[in-house]
Amino acid sequence: MDERTATFGFKDVDPAAKPGLVRGVFDRVAGRYDLMNDLMSAGVHRLWKDATAARLNPQPGETIVDCAGGTGDMARRFARMARRAQERRGGSDAQVVVVDYNAEMIAAGREKGAPPEVVWAVGDAQALPLPDACAEAYVISFGIRNVTDIPTALREARRVLRPGGRFLCLEFSQPVSEALRRAYDAYSFKVIPEIGARVAGDRASYQYLVESIRRFPDQKRFAGMIGEAGFSMVDWTNFTGGVAALHTGRAI
Repeated sequence: MDERTATFGFKDVDPAAKPGLVRGVFDRVAGRYDLMNDLMSAGVHRLWKDATAARLNPQPGETIVDCAGGTGDMARRFARMARRAQERRGGSDAQVVVVDYNAEMIAAGREKGAPPEVVWAVGDAQALPLPDACAEAYVISFGIRNVTDIPTALREARRVLRPGGRFLCLEFSQPVSEALRRAYDAYSFKVIPEIGARVAGDRASYQYLVESIRRFPDQKRFAGMIGEAGFSMVDWTNFTGGVAALHTGRAI
C-alpha cells in the first residue's frame, strides 16, 4: 500500500472511499453485532473487555471517551464501575461519551438502554466532536483498524485528553507463537465468515473483518505509532497469546 491508498481488508482503496465502505459493513452487522462477537470468540471477548475496563479503573467525576463505542458494550462497563466507586467514596457522576461513525451502531446501542452517565454521538475518530483537553480517559475497542488514517485518529485521542490522561486501545493483534498463528488463521478464514453467513446472513462483512485484522500493524509497530502521536509510557498487554492486545499510554 502507498500513501495514496487505504486498506479495506486485503484491498487497497481510495482513502475517500474507505469510510463509506466501512459504514456499509457496520450498517449491515449492527443488529447482530454483539451476538456475533459472542459466537466468534466463544465469549472470550468479554474477558478481554473486562480486563480493559479494570485497567481503565473509571472514577467518579471523570469524562471518558469511548471512541468507536458502537452498541455501548464498553460504555456500560465503565459507567457501572464509576458508579460503584462513587458509592464507596462519593464524588460527582462520571460521564461516558460514546462516539461512533456509524449511526446504525449508535441506534442499536440506544435500543439496548444505558445508565444516565452514558451519552451518545455520531462522529469521526479522525475529527472528534469534542473540545480540546476535555477528558481524563480515551478508550477505543476493536475500532481503530477500521479508521482510514490511524495516525490522525491517535492525534485526535491525544487532543481530547487532558495532560496525563489515560489512553487505552483494545484491538486484535498478532499471535506470538507460530502454532497459534496457524490455528488462528485457519479458524478466522474458514469459520468466522461461515458464522457470519449463517447467523447474520452476511459472509462478506465478516470476511472483511478477518482481513482487516491481518492488515493491522503488529504490537511493536502500533506502539511506535502511539508514541509518535504524543503519548508516553506506551506499553501493551497480550491477551490469549496475542490474538488481542491492550495498548496503553499517557497523554504528555
